[in-house]
Amino acid sequence: MPPPALAAGNNDMDDVRAAAAGDRQAFQRLYRQHVGRIHGAMLRLAGYDHARAEDLTQDAFVRAWQKLDSFREQSSFGTWLYRLAVNVALMDIRARGSDPVGYVDEESVPEHGETPFCAAEREELERAIGKLPPRARAVLVLHDVEGWRHEEIASELEMAVGSSKAQLHRARGLLRKVLGEQR
Repeated sequence: MPPPALAAGNNDMDDVRAAAAGDRQAFQRLYRQHVGRIHGAMLRLAGYDHARAEDLTQDAFVRAWQKLDSFREQSSFGTWLYRLAVNVALMDIRARGSDPVGYVDEESVPEHGETPFCAAEREELERAIGKLPPRARAVLVLHDVEGWRHEEIASELEMAVGSSKAQLHRARGLLRKVLGEQR
């Protein structure tokens, strides 16, 4: 019997092929399998704006449905979907330009999750990240949370690698300032 991760990957491929042929139930299974990870990434990139994260998540899955025939199985479906979803969020950030993000209110902070630090610290950090300007937030989330390299971020955000590094430095500085003021 294959390990669970391998079994899920095989089921994904069967469902991807079926969904590409028009099987909506297969696509629903893919959605249920991947929506948690996609929504989490969208939530962070949207600055913990729940409504916007929901919209971006839906947009990503609509885009995936439309582009299923372009999936070439060169990576796992989950990796392809995640990259597509992040691109949807980054296009949204670019479309909004450099307009500042509104401040997150108390009710918009995500529910408790598994973190290595206390819930109060997590909520404080999430609020601070939500207050960052969109591009700085995107670079911080992609680099520090999602593990992207500056070259990948620069390519996706259409900026120089040095600009990505500068935005990360700026975002970290702003976080330190916001978190320092709250103490």
